[in-house]
Amino acid sequence: MVKVRIPQPLQKYVDNQTEVFVDGKYVKEVLDMLIVNYPSLKEKIYDENGNLRRFINIYVNDEDIRFLSGENTSVKEGDVISIIPAIAGGENVIR
Repeated sequence: MVKVRIPQPLQKYVDNQTEVFVDGKYVKEVLDMLIVNYPSLKEKIYDENGNLRRFINIYVNDEDIRFLSGENTSVKEGDVISIIPAIAGGENVIR
């Protein structure tokens, strides 16, 4: 089993849990099983073409999968996958 950390904005889609445990050998398998268990997460994580949304970052043990093998990054029991939504914003001040 792999621990998946769920960020606060997505917790309502996983019965308000902060983390869930899912089987899988690759990040893609873990995310697929997560969506099987919590179907409403799909549109929050993937776009209409089945690609990870640009503002969703996935980490395995604190390493960004974009710098590993993407969704084909292998995982093993005890690994932790973190789903991190990008945060944007700021204040536009006109003086």
